Amino acid sequence: MQSQQGVSAVLAGRGDELAFLNRALREAPGALLVGGEAGVGKSRLIKEFLDANPEVRTLCGGCLQISAEGLPFAPFSAMLRRLVREIGVDGVAALLPGGTPAGLARLLPEFGRPDTETGTAEARIRLFDHVLLLFERLTEREPAVLVIEDVHWAERSTRDLLSYLIRNLPAGLLVIATYRSDELHRDHPLRPLLAELGRVDWVRRLDLDRLPRRAVAEQARGILGRDLDQPSLDAVYGRSEGNPLFVEALLSCDGQINGELPESLRDLILGSVRKLPEETQEVLRVASAGGDRVEHALLAAVTGLDDGALSRVLRPAVAANVLVVDGEAYGFRHALMREAVHGDLLPGEHTRTHTRFAEALEGDPSLVPMGRAAAELAHHWYSAHDATWALVSAWKAAQVAKEATAYTECLRMLDRVLELWEKVPDAAERLGVDHVTVLERAIDASDLAGETERGVAFAKAALKEIDDPIRAAGVLEHRGRLKIRLGHPKTLDDLREAARLVPADPPSVARARVLSTLAQQLYLLPTGAVEARALAVAALETARTVGDATVEAHALTTIAGIDFSDSDGDRHLAELAKAEALYTRGGVDDSAMLRIATNESHVLEGMGEHERAVEVARRGVALAGKHGLARTSGAFLSINLAEPLLSLGRWDEALEVVEHALELSPPPLTRASLHYIIGVIAVARGDLDTASRAAATQDAVLAPTFSRTQELFPSARLRIDLRVAQGDLDGALDAVEFVLVELQPAVSARYGLPLMCAAARACAEAGGERAAGLLTRIRASAEKTPDGGCVQRAYALRFEAEAARAEGVLDRAAWAAVATAFETLKEPYPLAYALLRTAEASDPHDGGTREDTAARLRKAAEIAEDLGARPLRERIEAHARRSRIALGGRTDGPVLGLTPRELEVLRLVAEGCGNREIAGRLFISAKTASVHVSNILAKLQVASRGEAAAAAHRLGIV
Repeated sequence: MQSQQGVSAVLAGRGDELAFLNRALREAPGALLVGGEAGVGKSRLIKEFLDANPEVRTLCGGCLQISAEGLPFAPFSAMLRRLVREIGVDGVAALLPGGTPAGLARLLPEFGRPDTETGTAEARIRLFDHVLLLFERLTEREPAVLVIEDVHWAERSTRDLLSYLIRNLPAGLLVIATYRSDELHRDHPLRPLLAELGRVDWVRRLDLDRLPRRAVAEQARGILGRDLDQPSLDAVYGRSEGNPLFVEALLSCDGQINGELPESLRDLILGSVRKLPEETQEVLRVASAGGDRVEHALLAAVTGLDDGALSRVLRPAVAANVLVVDGEAYGFRHALMREAVHGDLLPGEHTRTHTRFAEALEGDPSLVPMGRAAAELAHHWYSAHDATWALVSAWKAAQVAKEATAYTECLRMLDRVLELWEKVPDAAERLGVDHVTVLERAIDASDLAGETERGVAFAKAALKEIDDPIRAAGVLEHRGRLKIRLGHPKTLDDLREAARLVPADPPSVARARVLSTLAQQLYLLPTGAVEARALAVAALETARTVGDATVEAHALTTIAGIDFSDSDGDRHLAELAKAEALYTRGGVDDSAMLRIATNESHVLEGMGEHERAVEVARRGVALAGKHGLARTSGAFLSINLAEPLLSLGRWDEALEVVEHALELSPPPLTRASLHYIIGVIAVARGDLDTASRAAATQDAVLAPTFSRTQELFPSARLRIDLRVAQGDLDGALDAVEFVLVELQPAVSARYGLPLMCAAARACAEAGGERAAGLLTRIRASAEKTPDGGCVQRAYALRFEAEAARAEGVLDRAAWAAVATAFETLKEPYPLAYALLRTAEASDPHDGGTREDTAARLRKAAEIAEDLGARPLRERIEAHARRSRIALGGRTDGPVLGLTPRELEVLRLVAEGCGNREIAGRLFISAKTASVHVSNILAKLQVASRGEAAAAAHRLGIV
């Protein structure tokens, strides 16, 4: 549903923060200090929290900026006014000593005249005591939440009363105080109070960060009722920098991006700037032309001020948190603030200022960090409207960016070259290349930057200008590779046409590359293996003839994937090692090594070597990041990292990997597979809304005509499991019918057997004639499935047990064998499921098996609890009650309630790692690391990272 006010109906990206608030409420009394810049969503977060807890009495008040010092006790007066509306003056009076509210008369006129002389220390203490007593009496009846917003505007009296109340919290009261962190200049009076309260045991800090890219996409979806296209999302995220208020302001309900900021938002952004001295504002206008980060030396050269004068002029801006110091440079606190200040430049000032920046850099490139001069020059000449020098500098900047593996920057500069090409009559002579070469470079940059659709568009434009068939084949082959990532239905058309255009004789690099890419695509299709092998062999021979080691490595990898089934994992790995040896010797580009890592981790997971698969995939993700390919190869390898984590029951860790990969906005097919991981875990945990969204995301991308077995089969399995979980058994059988009609599950033991297990389970749950008929067809398909390794054998056992259950036979020995198989594989979720089925197949009155059944149920319950698999845990508990078996408590619970992932983070905290280093080591976002640290501090009941590290040593965790 589309928002009509430009506000998302869904609170995006704040699930962890909401959980933090809910935990604080359960653990009340306590106090939370919630900080964040203007517009980051503090009020929205609090509202969502309160709306989710309607049974709790809520009292709210806000500080007002009526004067420099604010209005005394304003939030407490507002809170009392609301309380009077709810229970009346008499109701309030009944909660106070003597049944009279006179002790609070200073806060609200309705309470009459104050009962003591005002302005004295005695009156102040009496007032504070009455407020505290009021809350003590209120919370005797029910828990309560006191929310005081905008504490950065609080004057001295309000701050003192808030401090008194927090230090003497009555039972059942949660105090939440919010403040704008960007308003806290160095001498702000709230700073010392925050520091003091931070040392109180029951006070916790919650710093709201800006939203990550994925959350901005979710917010945009809530506003528009549909997904925002990637270029628009890039623009909104880039300008808003994840500030939710700015996202709303930039994005209109029709999906257009507002070029001009609303006046109200512009005033909010520029409010702190306009309070600065005029000479400071003048230099800020110059600095705004310097981009996101402007070096002190460069700004001095452009303004003509010496170091001392420039520092003096800018000091008020730094103190007011308008500028932030970044080493030897300055940056505006927010991109939109820079944009708004830059917008104040008059047209003539705009051109002159950018020209001065460009001339200063032409004269001395060392005024900016090494490698940045080319991009800075391109920006300033373009902004100064000098097309010729903008073109030349953009071309140079693109080359520098590619050498630095900054592929997004490279693409942006090439885009600039293409934009300016027609405006510079002698562009080809100045750059020494033709227009098609620029387009070919742009295709390559789009590929490397993960801008797949743009690469396809550049290729289409290039093909219109190319006469040479060999050159056209190269562009078609590249476009084919891009279309693979998009799941485009005509991928094979491009690749086959490219193969037709390049003759087999004489052998050529172009021919080898085209055949290799076509083979890669064909062998992943359900019926393409035979043709793929012939093409891969031809590509290998050609590559060896012409000396192209990269294509040789790719062809070896493809042949290994075709020749060795799931039961030949060790031989498959040995062949991959030959391809890796080529990389080690040199002459092979990173794309081949990343593909080898992808296939190696895939094979290991298929062999049940989950831990080894995790390590190989982790190395691959790190290698992709090192070479600037995190968004493409790195995101794809994240699937291969999340899958073994899923198998091992490390679900939260898997979700962190997926979340991090999705924030990179990977290509569609990769995105679909990442959402599969989310969907599987969500179904198992009973979060069917999340699972439905994940399945819908997959359905929007995948189609049987062009997607591959590795995407289609898991997607179909998720669809069946989701409909069973929803109780839509007819829909589940429809999904089974789709599998039998549209797919060929027998072609792959790796993906087909788990799919057929899900189908058999759906038939068992549904029952009836239709289910029986479908089961017969599934059995026929299962009989045609090729042999596999230990993982496939485990699923084959599960299929037989599940199919027997669908036929009304509960085979205890069969399910016990399934449990043994998955226990050997160290896969806890299917193990717990099989243990439950074994118990269900046991005779509860058979004394010989009753103790064994109880042990199995207890073990299954512990696993389900650890995984957060609520539906499975509930089924286990229900069967235990029916069988009159007591599950009992755990004997090996986690240390102080810490999850395995939190223990891992705590060990890194004890090593002295900061959030960014933790994020890098664990392949998660810095925000996720921060949330883990906050949870650890709360569970350990400590106030700092140092105390947490000490606790870790004391408990023997490190």
